[in-house]
Amino acid sequence: MKTTVDISTALLREARRRAAREGVTLETLIERGLRRVVSEAQPAAPFKLRRGSVKGEGLRPELRNASWDQLLELIYEGRG
Repeated sequence: MKTTVDISTALLREARRRAAREGVTLETLIERGLRRVVSEAQPAAPFKLRRGSVKGEGLRPELRNASWDQLLELIYEGRG
């Protein structure tokens, strides 16, 4: 398969010199580099939410039937 990529002139020049020193084609050098990068790539660790539970008995009895809006009002009371 043929592909076209844009490579900076300076990098291309250096790559050609390196390929010539090693006695390989530029294509071989590029493939070798890509294989190295791909093989070294490690998948990102999946996100894991830390346990954030706390000990207790839940909401205070007088708040057990409170709406979310009422709870928010109590949480932010005095902050405004």
